Amino acid sequence: MAERATAVRDGCASEERRVELPRRRNLFSRKTGRQVWPRRSGEWAVWFVGRSGEVQPYPPAPRSSALSLANSGEQMAPHLARLSFIPAGLPPPRRRACARARSRPHSVSPSADARSPSFRRPYTSVLVVPTGVGAAVGGFAGDALPVARALAAVADCVISHPNVLNAAMLYWPMPNTLYVEGYALDRFAEGAWALQPVHQNKVGLVLDAGIEEELRLRHLQVADAARASLGLPVVEYTVTDAPLEIKTWFDPKCGKSTGSVGNSDSLLRAVDALVKHSGVNAVAVVCRFPDDDPDDSDCYREGKGVDLLAGVEAIISHLIVKEFKIPAAHAPAVLPPPLSPSLSPRSVAEEIGYTFLPCVLAGLSSAPQYVTRRHGTLDNGCIVASDIDSVIIPKDACGGDGTLAFARTARKNKPLIITVQENETVLDDTPDKFSIEALNVQNYWEAIGVIAAHKAGVNPSALRRHGIEHLKSHQRMYSGRSSGSQPYSSSPNQDKVYVHQLA
Repeated sequence: MAERATAVRDGCASEERRVELPRRRNLFSRKTGRQVWPRRSGEWAVWFVGRSGEVQPYPPAPRSSALSLANSGEQMAPHLARLSFIPAGLPPPRRRACARARSRPHSVSPSADARSPSFRRPYTSVLVVPTGVGAAVGGFAGDALPVARALAAVADCVISHPNVLNAAMLYWPMPNTLYVEGYALDRFAEGAWALQPVHQNKVGLVLDAGIEEELRLRHLQVADAARASLGLPVVEYTVTDAPLEIKTWFDPKCGKSTGSVGNSDSLLRAVDALVKHSGVNAVAVVCRFPDDDPDDSDCYREGKGVDLLAGVEAIISHLIVKEFKIPAAHAPAVLPPPLSPSLSPRSVAEEIGYTFLPCVLAGLSSAPQYVTRRHGTLDNGCIVASDIDSVIIPKDACGGDGTLAFARTARKNKPLIITVQENETVLDDTPDKFSIEALNVQNYWEAIGVIAAHKAGVNPSALRRHGIEHLKSHQRMYSGRSSGSQPYSSSPNQDKVYVHQLA
């Protein structure tokens, strides 16, 4: 279909052009580079932009009107390059071009506010709060999840583990956050494993044979609710062939929680059956835990103690990930505690339902797969340890395998290690004990501010009042007494490489 439109300026026809239009909406003229919209009646509305920037309408030209064709080969009048075609009855367009129009290769009108291309790789940060160590932030029921949410708004990619991202009946979906089990996170930091993001996993559910029938039904109902209401890909469940006999206690040396799995072979057989017969590539485990000591339980529920269940929960997931190298997480099965008016907000997420399973299923549904050197190429669309830009960890919990691996990496650009002093634990693994070069901050407010500066390429010390001092050098290439140029001669002192931290 071909239509003709008259270009009008200041009420006078200045030149006529022929616009070739295919039969579709939101089209562009080849010669003018301007967008045109057809009216329902088949007529065309002509608008133009004056030199002062105002947009003025002109009555539509009917199909029957005889318009002359512009002389081909002649140079277009300067004001014709600014023509805009708008459907009649609609308001004139804003001067700012939309993002969609800017992205089209044949849109020839440049826009001053167009975004400049980015040539930086994604900024990736790791958030670690060890499990079962009584962390002031992250040692209870998902109370470190706000930190992860805030960090995910600053960093392009956040890698964290279930202790940070799980909140019993609560969870928060974050598309740029990877849900990585603790053992896998350590192997990832060492460079032995890589993380391969996925769209979804086939999740299997393992239930302890020691769970009472009513409590087992509660967990199956949660799985069905996650499938029906959230659309999570939970494909099958199985029950272990023997009770797992979970035991919990506190480590007398440091006070962290730990425990044991009496029938770990039964657990591994159940997972193996799901992997081989149902093809699952992520596993959620629910084990029956012994009823807590009232004193220990009340202390934790009031936000004062160490989570007695957390230590052995990590042991359970470590067993599965180490053996099968697939994402796994655990949710304890316990009887509902009595109602209490003195609960801490940090632990109350475990009081609002019968199970802790919803957050586990949500996290595992999109957890990254683990790629080892034996099973594939680590750089084939995967995230590797060399992609990490920063690591945030409590100040007195720096002795873990993953933290040590990140701090002692041999690569040139080591990740920035940020330790948070306010997040105290029962441990005493400070950076100086392991010769870790770390930037200490008071709280997570400061930590996320440091991340924002680091991502922008700004020295965090430059944000402080007296953060930057005079530039110094500990090596003088030439003596102050010498004059003129001298031939370079290598010496043992000159062969050393001095690295200065300018803050």
